[in-house]
Amino acid sequence: MNDIAVAGVLILTLFLILGSGVWIGLTLSGVAWIAMELFSSRSAGDAMAVTIWGSASSWTLTALPLFVWMGEILFRTRLSQDMFKGLAPWMQALPGRLLHTNVVGCAIFAAVSGSSAATCATIGKMTLPELKKRGYPDDMVIGTLAGAGTLGLLIPPSIIMIVYGVSADVSIARLFIAGVLPGILLALLFSGYIAIWALRHPDKIPPADRKMSFLQKLNESRSLIPVALLIISVLGSIYAGIATATEAAAVGVVGALIISAAQGSLSWHSFKEALLGATRLYCMMALILAGAAFLTLSMGYIGLPRHLAEWIGSLGLSKFQLIAMLAVFYIVLGCFLDGISMVVLTMGVIMPTVTAAGIDPIWFGIFVVLVVEMAQITPPVGFNLFVLQGMTGRDLLYIARVTLPMFILMIASVLIIYFVPGIVTWLPQHMTM
Repeated sequence: MNDIAVAGVLILTLFLILGSGVWIGLTLSGVAWIAMELFSSRSAGDAMAVTIWGSASSWTLTALPLFVWMGEILFRTRLSQDMFKGLAPWMQALPGRLLHTNVVGCAIFAAVSGSSAATCATIGKMTLPELKKRGYPDDMVIGTLAGAGTLGLLIPPSIIMIVYGVSADVSIARLFIAGVLPGILLALLFSGYIAIWALRHPDKIPPADRKMSFLQKLNESRSLIPVALLIISVLGSIYAGIATATEAAAVGVVGALIISAAQGSLSWHSFKEALLGATRLYCMMALILAGAAFLTLSMGYIGLPRHLAEWIGSLGLSKFQLIAMLAVFYIVLGCFLDGISMVVLTMGVIMPTVTAAGIDPIWFGIFVVLVVEMAQITPPVGFNLFVLQGMTGRDLLYIARVTLPMFILMIASVLIIYFVPGIVTWLPQHMTM
């Protein structure tokens, strides 16, 4: 069989098994098994055992459950309530006023969570009722929250960056630091859009709350100081070369436990729920990563990645055309798969092509995170859309429509980092390792 026929058989098998309701991790392993048994001379059994064990026992992957656990601990604290109280006084003078709490709140929580869905849910729990009560328009509240919730993937620590780092064999610490400036850029684009919209529709923005002095604002924000210190300690230790991503994750867990205890929200029940929540989420991810590792190995034996890279190379695409093609590919793929599955499914095939084109793998990692973020707000499988549908009771298509401006801003951010790659690469180049 030629390569196109082989790829067609495997893709059809993948969607048939997924459609039957089998877990994604087991589906990937099943497709890999079929590929090796039918299209290669290597025995699938021992290859599967060695590959899955190697993937599951990776020390690099240790950072993943720790960062997930840190986010779960903070999710159960009073952080969401304290955040709105602390941020609101500083937003009153900006065009759009409290709508900016969606963006700034998501950016802060993203720096301690790593999950887009958790960021969207936590900040939504805080801002949706408050902004509705104050009379802010629903379409802007929901749209900006859906878009800003995706910052959970870009601002480190990011679960998807760890998955990419393991799949593409790239430094997770460098990826984390590379995500800082693009994350700030995207947050500024979101806030800029809110400000422009507010200036064009001043009648739709409620009047400001009572004025506060600078000292009163500081007093309202004092509850955010522990979280700010936690963010600085985690990211600062990585950037300064004091700690690896895994060691920084351990520091983050200890810091989250201390914050939770100081707030009085740490009990045996909340500790157990956070630990079980992190375990469930990590086990799902680990199974997907293990299945993807086996699939990558089987693809290597068949030779599909090499042949695909040669085919793309024969097209004579420029670097911009290649990036544009991959962006469209990931956006379409995001209509059917979640972000983690997209990354682990494609890295084994895409990375040889990216490397051959001379694209920096750190830069490409941030690019992938940005286009995966777009998938989070793309129906029908947009996780943030589902989260907001459950929280607001609104129709999925309505939420997707009001989120469209955020989607366009994400496309703009991809173009910006393409033409100004230093936004991604400058900080990693100046890290102390």
